[in-house]
Amino acid sequence: MIALDTNILVRFLTEDDEAQTALANALISSLSEKNPGFICREVMVELVWVLERAYKRDRSAIAQAVEGLLAAPEIRVEAAEDIGRAAQRYREEGLGFADVMIAKAAERAGASELVTLDRRAAGISNVRLLGS
Repeated sequence: MIALDTNILVRFLTEDDEAQTALANALISSLSEKNPGFICREVMVELVWVLERAYKRDRSAIAQAVEGLLAAPEIRVEAAEDIGRAAQRYREEGLGFADVMIAKAAERAGASELVTLDRRAAGISNVRLLGS
């Protein structure tokens, strides 16, 4: 198994640089269920941020890309269930992908709540807006 960095996934998904896309595509094509690629939570959070901010992709397209990576048999994704739920809430409820992932990390750690100053993030269960 090899770990994949965000830039590999960005090139694979956006195909915006011919040479780097060719390298990323060749690497992804070389993966298999027996020799998979690994994507950590942090890479998925960064990937969503890059696609949203730098590439101006819409939520539906980003969620679809994340779900495609989750479904690929040659890819292992850390906290896949959390990431799948975050992608769904990101698309359907307008919540921030990173915010949902942070809330899930707090939950996994046994925190009773996540305290934030972010009003939008406070819409997630077990997240409390400080000062309210």
